[in-house]
Amino acid sequence: MNPQNPHPIPRPPAGLHGSGFDNIIHDMDRIEKIHSVVFFFILFFLAILSARGQWVYGLGLWSFMLVDWLLVSLLPRLRRSFGPAKPPTLVLAILRCFFGLLPLDISLILQFTGTFLVIYSFYYEPLNIRITHQKLTSPKIRSPGTLKLLHLGDLHIERLTKRESQIQAIIDEQRPDLILFSGDILNLSYLNDPEAWSAARKVISRWKAPLGVFLVTGSPAVDLSENMPGLLNELPIIWLQDETKTIIFNNDQINITGLSCTHYPAEDSARLEKLISNTSNPFTILLHHSPDLAPDASRFPIDLQLSGHTHGGQVRLSFFGAIFTASIYGKHFESGRYQVGDMVLYVTRGLGLEGAGMPRVRFLCRPEVILWEISAK
Repeated sequence: MNPQNPHPIPRPPAGLHGSGFDNIIHDMDRIEKIHSVVFFFILFFLAILSARGQWVYGLGLWSFMLVDWLLVSLLPRLRRSFGPAKPPTLVLAILRCFFGLLPLDISLILQFTGTFLVIYSFYYEPLNIRITHQKLTSPKIRSPGTLKLLHLGDLHIERLTKRESQIQAIIDEQRPDLILFSGDILNLSYLNDPEAWSAARKVISRWKAPLGVFLVTGSPAVDLSENMPGLLNELPIIWLQDETKTIIFNNDQINITGLSCTHYPAEDSARLEKLISNTSNPFTILLHHSPDLAPDASRFPIDLQLSGHTHGGQVRLSFFGAIFTASIYGKHFESGRYQVGDMVLYVTRGLGLEGAGMPRVRFLCRPEVILWEISAK
């Protein structure tokens, strides 16, 4: 699909119940219901088949698979992440079988490398946030001084972990003038879980900035419409529901337009037009969960669109980038900064992890917060 000439969307896009991606992650979740004894022998038969009759190597390969299962099973106990263990273990086992078809010496090296990568991508990278620094100048900003804006997205709270503590430490250290959150508060596996709600409210309640903390909802399948009023009740934030708020920084007027996300750009664009058409032309920030709106949003007098949703793919390869993104434009807006017409778009890699049966993993795709410095041109 060409962002300059989008076609109609034939099926529900990712982020909606009933989409292909939604069906896949819930099908994976069902793997967790397999009895542990049965799953134990499924791994055994996969290893033996991959070893092609070499029993010693087959047992060794099985041992690698069992170590994966143990490592993933320990994640909740060590309060690293809180997803099911069997679906990612099965995915890892299939990958190990593929490398098991290689010559023995090469395969053994790759199997040990695989164990290292499991530890790195499940234990280390998801909990180590990177601060990304961005600068933007505009002729619409006339006053001296620099606006420090912190963009957060895709929190996907399961339980309180080291990651949530890091977020607050970054806010305390950077002391931004303004905080904007681009949606997806809870993890898909914990949408109605009291402990997850309590953790989310505790985290968000501590976000403070002199010019305010603004938020839009994310994917309809995650930020459920029936949950949001209770989840956000009495929190010191401003929930933008298809509306524009104006803040004053020094002597400059800055508009923050928050648009709820349906994942249907044509529908969202029509609502955006009503918000933008009758306003003056100050520096304008669009806060919207999905980057898929950017080709439409760039037709309006919007200077900066802040989005998330893709998680940067969570798993990236060198020289290729994200293996999969949940965007209707594929890899075109996978993560980072883009110039779309006269508008700057930034797609955050987000903070949390995909839910249901998806692996709680990041590889070459660390969680991030973006610190913007916006000033006069």
